[in-house]
Amino acid sequence: MASDMKLILGSASPRRAELLQQLGIRFDVSPAEVDETVFAGEPAEAYLERVTLLKLRAVAAQLPRGARRVVLVADTSVVRDGQILGKPAGVGEAFAMLQLLAGREHRVMTCYRLGYLEHELQEVVCHTETTWVAFRDCSEDSLLRYARTGEGFDKAGGYAIQGVGAYLVERIRGSYANVVGLPTCALVRDLERLGLLEEFPG
Repeated sequence: MASDMKLILGSASPRRAELLQQLGIRFDVSPAEVDETVFAGEPAEAYLERVTLLKLRAVAAQLPRGARRVVLVADTSVVRDGQILGKPAGVGEAFAMLQLLAGREHRVMTCYRLGYLEHELQEVVCHTETTWVAFRDCSEDSLLRYARTGEGFDKAGGYAIQGVGAYLVERIRGSYANVVGLPTCALVRDLERLGLLEEFPG
């Protein structure tokens, strides 16, 4: 980051933190809780933009004023035929989601926002990235065994492409990092465009 700026990751996701660490970008973590309920009939992109705006404002509200910061928040949804699949509450929900995805292609959409914060929050970037993911056709026994591992309980769609869930993924079109939780190529491009990365990488 620029020498006079600190990046704040407004997310408790260890996957997003790992992606930033892999880039060598220094940051502090300050997540905030918001209501992530999907409104009836709400399209996925509108939902993601609304929730990330709530997150950006909530994170900014809990940070002290004075120091110059860039706040980064994100939200990821798995979408099949317009239906948003969130994080399953247990084995039953995870299994049901996997059944919907097996043998078909779905979208993984991540929206991230960046905002400047010193005395007041200034929203500067809102970007949504879409990756198409195709699952192999699996037996119900296989899907149920995977659901029982618990790996997908805290992940949209009930699976982890970077974990055991990789066995389900036949092909992807688009950013792999986006499926993990943060489209790093697009993010770096935006940080560079805003003059927030100095002599990157290195």
